[in-house]
Amino acid sequence: MQYLLLIYRSEAQLSNMTPAARQKMSEEYGTYTQSIIQSGHFKAGDGLQPSTTATTVRVRDGKTLTTDGPFAETREQLGGYYLVDAKDLDAAVALAARIPGARDGSIEVRPVMIYK
Repeated sequence: MQYLLLIYRSEAQLSNMTPAARQKMSEEYGTYTQSIIQSGHFKAGDGLQPSTTATTVRVRDGKTLTTDGPFAETREQLGGYYLVDAKDLDAAVALAARIPGARDGSIEVRPVMIYK
């Protein structure tokens, strides 16, 4: 089954990191990504630009409305994702717990719908 692992963290905290801390975090993500590629769990994944670059789209009464930024103001922002294959939710949670961002942010694990 496929699961989307959504990585949430504080952009303010990220922007206050030292260059050395950013480099260390980048290396940890690289190591994690390589491990799930090698184990066969990896399907896709990317980091996202800051939420200030987001555009939220709504259609109301047939009109497309756009707003700069994310839909809601929150303490943590969506910073990236992994799409993984896992045998069940427990396996997906175990993969999510190893993501470096889980230590100071949160990882949402969500099953992907399968359309037949």
